[in-house]
Amino acid sequence: MDISAVDMFCGAGGLTYGLEQVGISVNRGLDIDRHSSYPYETNTNSSFRRVDIKPLARDPEPIKQMFPWKADVKVLAACAPCQPYSTLSHAKKGDTTDHEKWGLLDDFRKIVEYVEPDVIVTENVLQVRHDDTYRQFEETLKEMGYTLNDPENRKVYGPEYGIPQKRKRWVLLASQEGPIQLPDPLHTDETEYPTVRETIGHLPPLEAGEIHPDLGLHRARTLSDTNLERIRHMEPGADWRLWEERGLDHLLADCHKKDSGRSYKAPYSRMRPDEPSPTITTQFYNYGSGRFGHYDTAQDRALSLLEGALLQTFPEEYEFYDNFDDVGVKNVGRLIGNAVPPLLGQHIGEAIVQHVSGTVSTASAKADD
Repeated sequence: MDISAVDMFCGAGGLTYGLEQVGISVNRGLDIDRHSSYPYETNTNSSFRRVDIKPLARDPEPIKQMFPWKADVKVLAACAPCQPYSTLSHAKKGDTTDHEKWGLLDDFRKIVEYVEPDVIVTENVLQVRHDDTYRQFEETLKEMGYTLNDPENRKVYGPEYGIPQKRKRWVLLASQEGPIQLPDPLHTDETEYPTVRETIGHLPPLEAGEIHPDLGLHRARTLSDTNLERIRHMEPGADWRLWEERGLDHLLADCHKKDSGRSYKAPYSRMRPDEPSPTITTQFYNYGSGRFGHYDTAQDRALSLLEGALLQTFPEEYEFYDNFDDVGVKNVGRLIGNAVPPLLGQHIGEAIVQHVSGTVSTASAKADD
């Protein structure tokens, strides 16, 4: 069967790349970020269109026309920006007026009502399930006759699906043709989880500020003198309290000197090598943004861009830019951190393929009867 998809908020192409690995044809990727165009079209077989989703919610016909008329199954995916729902967001609880990204999920709901795709995919942070806009989205799908995957099946913990980071996501699948579920987790035992060392340990060592001559994405940001001293006195898995114990109070950040900031243990820490990494955010290349220090105490630096991409399960050869100077570290970091891990995209694709195959088998059996 011809399964065709449109990937809204496609970014660098993580979801599209994963869907293509299982034979799903993605006809178009949509995103407002111009920096998404090169990695999306270079690494996938789909085409990119830079577009603002909001006007399309008022007139969704162009999206409907993006599906080939001959497609047997039409999949519409929308992994809307998670910032409004993230625990890292600075948005005030209950105050949605000033957050421009807050209404994107509701825009998608309006598009779904018009396009009526066969299968719907959304991926977001776990917190999205508590939001009123999201709940309205679910109710709309049910009223339209969609069957949703079970709530427990929507909770995805990255390491259980082979993703080497402690990433927790909410993946909603919905179908007009009956039950659909994500595949069972690959790993249920923590000892089987993929680790940081297994994922990035093969890469050549780097110093802060260095760019590997043969691997352009393997580049690490420079560190200030203070941060260099901080990381040189940091052990994998430890936190800023180590400096306090060693009498290095001059290394403490201002927030750690206040009672309100003492609970923030991750910033300026090193990763543990034999565990999955923390969630890769858009700031993973910054030493002070989380537990993003390299685990190797001979490498006093934060993660390189390539290491962040590998922990997101992008293949090593994935290209994020044509000319790095035209894009810059912040934009590449955002493309990597915002992406749906391609391996998660592949698992989502497997769920769709299995669902479609089962639907066809059931229909054939009924026809035979």
